[in-house]
Amino acid sequence: MDQSTWTKITEEVIPLITQWGIQVLGAIVILIVGRIIAGWAASMVSKALRKSKTDETLIGFLSAMVRYGILAFALIAALKKFGVETTSFVAVLGAAGLAIGLALQGSLANFAAGVMMLIFKPIKVGDLIEAGGNLGVVRKVGLFVTSMDSLENKRIIIPNATLTGDVITNLTTNGTLRVDLVAGIGYGDQIPKAKKILEEICASHPKVLKDPAPQVAVSELGDSSVNFVVRPWCKVEDYWDVYFDVTEAIKLRFDENSVSIPFPQRDVHLFQAQS
Repeated sequence: MDQSTWTKITEEVIPLITQWGIQVLGAIVILIVGRIIAGWAASMVSKALRKSKTDETLIGFLSAMVRYGILAFALIAALKKFGVETTSFVAVLGAAGLAIGLALQGSLANFAAGVMMLIFKPIKVGDLIEAGGNLGVVRKVGLFVTSMDSLENKRIIIPNATLTGDVITNLTTNGTLRVDLVAGIGYGDQIPKAKKILEEICASHPKVLKDPAPQVAVSELGDSSVNFVVRPWCKVEDYWDVYFDVTEAIKLRFDENSVSIPFPQRDVHLFQAQS
């Protein structure tokens, strides 16, 4: 290879190498800077959300979304340095995202409901709730499903869209619950005597709250009984103890004081048919 040929190759290759070298260097710088900014932005988002006491699951998701969003932008900018037509690339990504969204619309609905629940917090772990026809204690609020344990200790998994699409009754939020009981006495028994017994039962139970005060009142003159409503208040965790104890005490105290508890009866009359 003579000197002139070598000189010609050098003159053509060196500018090409220089041009592409600058492009590669620029792309590398963009990726490095993008990665640094992504990490910084994700960290700032996490700190801000933790200060606002946002759920950790949502913090992790949002910070990851910020990180990957910036990284994707940096990658597109780096590709542009190599002359790649990013407009068509973005259009393809948009079309793919739309197709995936249509295919996963049910999951996306659960995801959106999960995000709303983590932001507004209508329920939290440890709450006793009634939702979706189920009564149980919340164990985990995820981005797609919520897990709860029934009173029989059965694990129940409810899609978030189903959960938020219906009424949620949170029994824990207010801290106290009212126990609603009905006690019936016979028409021959004395109302003041029975009422006093019921009030003493509520007042003597250690888990019945003094404030709000229990309510004992005649509610109905039934077909075979005079019915009292017995409504003591208690802490959420004491509900079933109060319910069972007061129910048992009503029967025992009525028996001790000769107060009858009537039960439905039916009289059957037989007539002899005339031949």
